[in-house]
Amino acid sequence: MNTQRRTKLVKEGEFVAEVDVELIVDPAGWEPYLSVDDAQKLDRVRAALKVADMHTASSLAKVYRAVPVSAA
Repeated sequence: MNTQRRTKLVKEGEFVAEVDVELIVDPAGWEPYLSVDDAQKLDRVRAALKVADMHTASSLAKVYRAVPVSAA
């Protein structure tokens, strides 16, 4: 069983977070997949962004505000 570091993007409203997770690669089963802890981390980040809790979200991930770009 091997692991691979990846960055997953979580978007909620006007915010986007880059969450570092490890994908588990196991040739004996379905692959790749997240650990339970990393899946819960993604859920916690999404929940924090949903209520604009930047303290919690930024403690778990890099958080950005998405600004629409208009075509000129």
